[in-house]
Amino acid sequence: MIFGYSTNAYVRFSLEDSLKRIAALGFKGVEIMCDRPHLYPPDYSESDIGGLVRCLSETGLSVTNLNSFTLFAVGDTYLPSWIEPEKARRDIRIRHTLDCLHLAKNLGCANISIPPGGPLENMGRKAAFRLFYDGLDQVIPTAESLNIRLLIEPEPNLLLEKTSEFQEFIKPVQSSRVGLNFDIGHFFCAGENPADAFETLFPWVGHVHIEDIAATRVHNHLIAGLGVIDFMTVFNRMGTLKYAGDISLELYPYVDMPDEAGEKSRRHLLPMMQDAGLPG
Repeated sequence: MIFGYSTNAYVRFSLEDSLKRIAALGFKGVEIMCDRPHLYPPDYSESDIGGLVRCLSETGLSVTNLNSFTLFAVGDTYLPSWIEPEKARRDIRIRHTLDCLHLAKNLGCANISIPPGGPLENMGRKAAFRLFYDGLDQVIPTAESLNIRLLIEPEPNLLLEKTSEFQEFIKPVQSSRVGLNFDIGHFFCAGENPADAFETLFPWVGHVHIEDIAATRVHNHLIAGLGVIDFMTVFNRMGTLKYAGDISLELYPYVDMPDEAGEKSRRHLLPMMQDAGLPG
């Protein structure tokens, strides 16, 4: 298991500078944001990818995950979505996902995280599921051929946010390349016990996001230790289940102080991870 830090806290820095800063904090891994101002696929040539590979080697960082969730380069946090009514908009999401799968292969990353569809607005859940399945059908063959996992990340107020909703959605999906990016804070925001949710969904978990959340359960990522999530219980459950994937710290609200936010969170979390048998 590798403990990484997401570059989405470093949007005021170049990707190369972000990697150097994350390594300097002591992290062994990095989750890279596949959007501007970082690794937006259309902006990167083969030569650029080669330079990124060299930078990763020089910093000693492993890529824990490619985060293909946001699309600020052409949209926003959620849109274009898997479930938008307009096919052209859905096609943008599909092309972005295919590009990110190829990037993951080139960077030696085992997985990419993808959004769960939404917001729903006036669309019914059955219709939304059909559109999402259709989109996945267009990217699963590439994921299988490259041996890269597509990890859906449930999020509050989107198509999939709770354990039961993910279970319902994943049931007819036959590919082993489709799984779950388990965001500890998101499940807490959805009113669930993250440790119990992790155990239930463990067969699909391929990567973990971590951040703290306030007692209000409002979806606002906090420095670890500033909220109320019981990380020790979650880590113990992960250790008992022998979770072997990576964990990425995600603190995008702290763009004014990413180093301090990362350092404080790492100092708070790492001893608990180690006590639970999760090497960081």
